Amino acid sequence: MPLTDDAHLPPGLVLAWGLPAKSKNKLGRKPTQSVEQIVDAALELADAEGFAALSMPKIAQRLGLTANAIYRYVSSRDELLVLLGDAAWGPAPDGVVGARDWRAGATAWTQAMVDRCDIHPWLCDLPIRGAPMTPNLLGWAEAILKVLTGAGLSPAESLSCALLLDGYARRIASARRDVRDSSASTVEPAAVAQFLEPRLHELGYSVLAALMAGDQYTDEIRDADVTFGLDRILDGIDVLITQRPPGVRQVAGVPRSP
Repeated sequence: MPLTDDAHLPPGLVLAWGLPAKSKNKLGRKPTQSVEQIVDAALELADAEGFAALSMPKIAQRLGLTANAIYRYVSSRDELLVLLGDAAWGPAPDGVVGARDWRAGATAWTQAMVDRCDIHPWLCDLPIRGAPMTPNLLGWAEAILKVLTGAGLSPAESLSCALLLDGYARRIASARRDVRDSSASTVEPAAVAQFLEPRLHELGYSVLAALMAGDQYTDEIRDADVTFGLDRILDGIDVLITQRPPGVRQVAGVPRSP
């Protein structure tokens, strides 16, 4: 296959699809690594030290390369981040398209996003550069779109709902990560409650005081909190689905009568 002219394509797109990209770097040495090894090294570094630690020299050092030699494989950090994101998200989760109903499929998809961010917390920091274009991310998109169009929504409506679910999953994952990372090991929730409760009553914050007295006001984002918010979003999507005229359903965006 001829080299792809990627001058007008987003960084990393050609390499993400396994195609050879033109390189402007002419170091004249035979490559000792592969793009996959570069991405694996970046993934290990991000998991170990976080997104802020991702620099080309650090990645090169892990592979025994010079800072300049790494550019034989990827042309820029932006290009590497695209490849890294696709690798970290991985293939679309199983059990989404074949779920018992659309709500179960959408729940499985959204929860899988949150879980993947728990595995790779730095995914919350990875820049979003637009619509999915790389293989794994397109697989995630196709999975939720099949679920939603199968429920009766048009492709355009499904895409908007998918964006809503995606945003919810990322925000929850980011908040859980931030709370987990900032929690001080010496803090005792009971001591905090004992300190705050009388002050809340003094200020007239009766609802907050009641929640704190019942151990319901906490900085922990529990699984029940995640499910509650997701269920409310799915309730809204359900209204959109049920508002369709009786006897009409969408199949791949084309109105059909049953």
